[in-house]
Amino acid sequence: MEELYDEFGNYIGPELRDEGEEAAGADEGEEDEVDEYDDERVERAGDGRDGGGGGDGGGGGERMETDDGGDDGRVVLHEDKRYYPTLAEVYGDDVEATVQEEDTQPITQPIIAPAVVHDFDLTEPPGATSYSPAFLAGLLETPALVRNVAVIGSLGHGKTSLLDLLIEHTHPDMRARGLAKGSAPRAAAAADGGGDGGVGGGGEPKRRSAASLRAHDPGRVWLERRYLDARQDEQQRGLSIKASPISLVLQTSRAKSYALNLIDAPGHVCFCDEGAAALRLADGVVLCVDCVEGLLMPAERLVRQAVCEGLRVVLVLTKIDRLVTELRLPPADAYHKLVHTLAAVNALLADAAVGAPRGAGGAEQRGVQPQQLDPRDGSVLFACAVYGVCFSLPSFAALYAAQHGLPMDEGAMARRLWGDSWLRDDGAFVTKPPAPGAPRAFVSLVLNPLYKLISLSLSAKDPAALRHGLELAGISELVPECALSYDPKPLLRAVLASYVGPPSAFADACARHLPSPADGARAKMASIYTGDLDTPAARGMAACDASAPLVACVAKLVHEQSCERFDCLVRVLSGTLRAGMAVRVLGEAYSADDEEDSAERLVGSVCLLQGRYRLPLSHAPAGCWCLAAGLDASILKTATIVDSGAGAPGVSICRPLHFAARAVLKVAIEPLRPSELPKMVDGVRKLCKAYPSLQAHVEESGEHVLLGCAELHLDCAMHDLRKLYARIELKVADPSVALCESVADSSALRCTARTPNGKNGLAMVAEPLEPLLAAHAEAGRVPVHGPKAELAAYLKGTHGWDALAARSLWALGADAHTGTNALLDDCLPSEVDKALLGAVREHIVQGFRWGAREGPLCDEPMRNVKLKLVGADICEQPIHRGGGQLIPTARRVAYSAFLTASPRLLEPILALEITAPADCVPAVYTVLARRRGHVVSDAPRAGTPLSVLRAFVPAIDSFGFETDLRVHTQGQAMALSVFDHWDTVPGDPLDRSIELRPLEPQPVAHLAREFMVKTRRRKGLSADVSVHKFFDEDTLARLAQLTEGHVS
Repeated sequence: MEELYDEFGNYIGPELRDEGEEAAGADEGEEDEVDEYDDERVERAGDGRDGGGGGDGGGGGERMETDDGGDDGRVVLHEDKRYYPTLAEVYGDDVEATVQEEDTQPITQPIIAPAVVHDFDLTEPPGATSYSPAFLAGLLETPALVRNVAVIGSLGHGKTSLLDLLIEHTHPDMRARGLAKGSAPRAAAAADGGGDGGVGGGGEPKRRSAASLRAHDPGRVWLERRYLDARQDEQQRGLSIKASPISLVLQTSRAKSYALNLIDAPGHVCFCDEGAAALRLADGVVLCVDCVEGLLMPAERLVRQAVCEGLRVVLVLTKIDRLVTELRLPPADAYHKLVHTLAAVNALLADAAVGAPRGAGGAEQRGVQPQQLDPRDGSVLFACAVYGVCFSLPSFAALYAAQHGLPMDEGAMARRLWGDSWLRDDGAFVTKPPAPGAPRAFVSLVLNPLYKLISLSLSAKDPAALRHGLELAGISELVPECALSYDPKPLLRAVLASYVGPPSAFADACARHLPSPADGARAKMASIYTGDLDTPAARGMAACDASAPLVACVAKLVHEQSCERFDCLVRVLSGTLRAGMAVRVLGEAYSADDEEDSAERLVGSVCLLQGRYRLPLSHAPAGCWCLAAGLDASILKTATIVDSGAGAPGVSICRPLHFAARAVLKVAIEPLRPSELPKMVDGVRKLCKAYPSLQAHVEESGEHVLLGCAELHLDCAMHDLRKLYARIELKVADPSVALCESVADSSALRCTARTPNGKNGLAMVAEPLEPLLAAHAEAGRVPVHGPKAELAAYLKGTHGWDALAARSLWALGADAHTGTNALLDDCLPSEVDKALLGAVREHIVQGFRWGAREGPLCDEPMRNVKLKLVGADICEQPIHRGGGQLIPTARRVAYSAFLTASPRLLEPILALEITAPADCVPAVYTVLARRRGHVVSDAPRAGTPLSVLRAFVPAIDSFGFETDLRVHTQGQAMALSVFDHWDTVPGDPLDRSIELRPLEPQPVAHLAREFMVKTRRRKGLSADVSVHKFFDEDTLARLAQLTEGHVS
């Protein structure tokens, strides 16, 4: 064996035959045998002698056909032989069969995908209602009997519970399920034990304690349903995240039915974008205010936006039981607390009407006096939805008159139940107290009975005593006998709901004080439509005509159960939206001059979203809203739907949604597995559709950035991205904030720049833009795209510009309609050829907007900058003055003018509203001082032991603020934060003398430099701004002389 290998282990023996060659030789022999066998088999098949005898093959199979030309001795080539029947012979001529030699699916996609069940959304089958679906659809055909209502309010102020009360009133099955869940018997005096077979020592059935019942039957306890919180995280968090609509048929006190399209808007300030979408759909607003906490910041912002859009308001003072059970106020003091809350709401309405912009559907534009709410006319409701209570003074007057058999008119009596009105012993109402300390009529007739019923229900020791008290109140026969053994909350609900009756007061208030779609169509069109009001489409919208051309507004997108597609929540302004009809979808960037952002689509199904189920419709007439499928492919946030083909010309879009909060907090994300990047990109695209105010963009470094309004907003968005839309694991960077770039002074010198071909030159200077003009521009109130005379008159009359400057405004940037930077033509006709300058105006404007969109400091948008074009040298030959030459030059000269005008960074500032007990106020000051925050107001909440603090804190220092605040106050303080304004970051971002020490907090004066350097590094830019990129040599020399070598 050793002689076969040398000393190095190499084989040196005789030549070996390859095993592959042996196998190949064997295969060739087998193939020859098979060919001979096949030749013989084919020849026998021609004679019908295939070894099996007869026409059928040996296994009963189908006989193979061969081309029989009659010449049995012909030579059949190998490639002409047929070994198997054709696909047509096997499957028939009516079946199309194809053969795929390559996979058409990627290797990551399974051939048979597993069934994925998405149970994140809570769904239920449609239950029985007190009306038929056909009756609801019939009411929707009559705009006079329809009310589109947005239910708004602050977090925890009873909006969802109020709608639960209305839903239970119209859904008997749900009411029965709710009673079954909340009807655990009360604790009895008898203790457990004694007796045999469940019988006590005295021979009576043994009554178990409530604790024992809950232990044995945990489902029979008090639970709030929160029917419109149809997401699992909404139920877990205990707050509404998405605006959820439902359509109900409610009867007024006169038994007249109305179709109420209600939408529950989230109360948390982080989700104000959902509130804006709800207001876009509605014609009126129901404002829910907790009578103990009063008006809070989220409700204030939504009310101001509603008034700006011309929406009427109905007030509901919720949770009136807290006056008794928590504050324990005497009835007279409770009345003053309600008066104080109502006065605050009226003051807010008056202030919002004064500040409503003209032309936006507000009170000034329509010439209507600010709305004032008065309980005596039914525009103010009193509710405790958890206990089934919702009434107004007219409904309570009717109830009182019916119980005592009084023939008094309910309207006349309601006017005496509020204000300075007293009831004498003889039953007459007077305007002066009959005796010192006498209670007002509202106290004696409304609050005192409620106080007594609450005290009786909570303090009665046994059902017999409770029954006796109910007999004295006159409602003994209305409360079932089984309810007397309920736990305190279900018992109180049964008693109060029996006393007050059904919530018909809600329908009365909506029918009387909120406009129908036909009555509010003109105000709605004026507030959201951007086109000419003297067109057939506009006249159809103003008349809410179902036979006019279709115009519908998409307010938001709602994902389907699979989370792959979205349905559009649509408000039909005119015409009729039908399933299967062809429509044209106009995006937010659509205009008559640029029709690129539009697409032809076919409407899929049309239905009503009813919280946890959907009610199919054949069509949706003008004046109502619905869910429309099949239109989401070309929609990013909102859109306008018009008739396809001939119906589209002349129609403009509806205004995009305006949000009270700006998305200023951002996080960078990337997939845990890089191969899943396409999934993440697709998930981010869906996420932006699901969240109206969420923004996403990709930095030049390639990182994907999400911008949200607050930490909770981003937290919910990231949850949906991981679980619903991308379904992948993500890596998330530390949060940061958006910044802006501005100037603090005028340019130190005139900055110039030449085009790359050297044949054109531009000169600019920069200076700060007036804050009022910037605010009006951001709100879209500057008519920059209107006639020049109108724009000049606006600038002269509102902002005090002179006539020459008013005529020189060219454009706003970076956004053409709401930009906060202005470009002015300040060139003198004697120095510049205005004709040539006008020929290249569009190129200069594009360069200006490019620079305003990405500033020179850290590629963040410019803000409050006025750029003046003070010189221009334009070549007469058009070939030398194209956009490729002038656009980058205009951007470069804008940068150089910006950098010579004392550039500064702007950071977002959040407004805080902190509610805390008085003894926790010093801790709040301490937490704010550590985060560069400061308190602007500190006042006690009237009638409560709480204090309300209004403060400002930089957004970059707000991360973890709520947790820190709860730790320092032992969980007794609650904070709400929302973007308020921009403020200058302390320090000079271009001061190179500042040395940044890593891992150490920087002094306040160094923050601007730190923010700029770290932002540039995160984006993959150099640590400092290179001025040589933006200045020519002459300008650099003059700048160096001016600053004495400060700029190198």
